[in-house]
Amino acid sequence: MTGSTDGSMDRFASALRSLLGPARVMDEPHERILYESDGLTLHRSPPALVLFPETTEEVSSCLRLAAEHDVPVVPRGAGTGLSGGAVAPAGAAVLALTRMRRILEIDPIERRCRVQPGVANLALNAAAEKRGLRFAPDPSSQQVATIGGNVAENAGGPHTLLHGVTATHVRSLTVVLAGGDVVAFGREPGPDWVGLLCGSEGTLGVVTEIEVDLIPAVEEARVFLAAYARTEEAIAAVSGVLTSGVLPVALEMMDGEVLATLESAFGYRFPQGARSVLIVEIEGLAAGLDEEADLALAALQSRNPLEIRTARDARERAALWRVRKQAFGALGRASPDYYTQDGVVPRSRIAELLETIRRIGERESMKIANVFHAGDGNLHPILLYDARVPGEI
Repeated sequence: MTGSTDGSMDRFASALRSLLGPARVMDEPHERILYESDGLTLHRSPPALVLFPETTEEVSSCLRLAAEHDVPVVPRGAGTGLSGGAVAPAGAAVLALTRMRRILEIDPIERRCRVQPGVANLALNAAAEKRGLRFAPDPSSQQVATIGGNVAENAGGPHTLLHGVTATHVRSLTVVLAGGDVVAFGREPGPDWVGLLCGSEGTLGVVTEIEVDLIPAVEEARVFLAAYARTEEAIAAVSGVLTSGVLPVALEMMDGEVLATLESAFGYRFPQGARSVLIVEIEGLAAGLDEEADLALAALQSRNPLEIRTARDARERAALWRVRKQAFGALGRASPDYYTQDGVVPRSRIAELLETIRRIGERESMKIANVFHAGDGNLHPILLYDARVPGEI
């Protein structure tokens, strides 16, 4: 779509108010500015309108009206994405799906759940937990990130190493296409439309219902936090764990810049001289888990750690994971702005890449922090900057 004239936009807004009601159509500047970016604040563009549908039928009607008035539409979840996927171009409307937050069905026998896209990741897990189940993807923003956003970005999280990304767990999708047609896609033989839609950032259609697989709740788990004075030792420990015969559910790493920020922001204490910290989680049936945990622990100990902390119960496991989950929040406190990258390299090249990143930071006089999924080489270099300083962007 090429965008509309002002008169057409006024007619479009009027038709939407008749459809949704005035309270679910935002057009005031102070309202629209709240939707000018997602978590990637480097790129900002306030939408012309913000719409709040609550059903598939309303989404369909909104898109039909948009097509009639030649208005581009960008769907949006909680806005926690880091790729600009929810940013509207000039003259476009944002379709905010956060009011579509009903859990429509949970089937504990088939281990599946059907939800609207505005259901928060953590809310789905809270409902599934009551039935001894869980939704495996756990992005760092899962407290507020929505399932629709998980699908749009094909979100993963720390536990991707064992359980895979969102597309692995989606059974079917109800999608509204650009002209307003409603289509259901499942996992039938033939083209994998579900796989195509997962990660498409709303460019192919608006997802209004999602059926996901659930997996059993964790029976037993062991979590280790291991601190190292040298990054090379931490990377070697990662390989040691993965070649020990154990496949962790998660294997995360944070560098010295992140550790210092966590200490300053939230009062966490790490061993003096720590330049890298690993968080390793093993989960499974109680029988045999101690043996796997011992193998992982031996691999961590073989690389001269400054300290290893072991979580002994659910409360301590949550406390160790809180360190990782609060890393981005700590960086937000330490720097007015940050720009997160996302790339994957072979694990054997992680140390080389981290050294390259360090040299680039020194050359450009810019702090760069690293917190990432070390188990599968998925790195997140985070450039810390201040947009108010001329030349920083």
